[in-house]
Amino acid sequence: MYERKIPIDLDCPLRLTMSLIGSKWKSCIVDELRHKSLRPSELHKIFPEATPRVLDIQLKELVEDGLVHKTTYNEVPLRTEYALTDLGRSLLPIIDAMIEWGNRNTDLFERKYGEKAGYHQPKET
Repeated sequence: MYERKIPIDLDCPLRLTMSLIGSKWKSCIVDELRHKSLRPSELHKIFPEATPRVLDIQLKELVEDGLVHKTTYNEVPLRTEYALTDLGRSLLPIIDAMIEWGNRNTDLFERKYGEKAGYHQPKET
């Protein structure tokens, strides 16, 4: 497990929240788990650019922080699923606000990353 060199500022709610969801994939994992439980292999398919090791570490941290629940079924082969806890679900308005902000500011991402970096505007629904 990663150990911080600089302690978290317990007097800053923003830093505390970011310590839980601020890593590269955690907020994306929370967003994907909003609709249903997912197996690790399903999450690896959803995020192919993330290494399995990194996803597994971040899933483990989400479980340790109480945002995600891990269920292991005693089957052959062993089956594991991850689902949001009530605490994890309480983060969804924050995730939704981030998604909405990103959708409103697509021009920023086009300027910053452009088509060469693989950025494509989200499709309108």
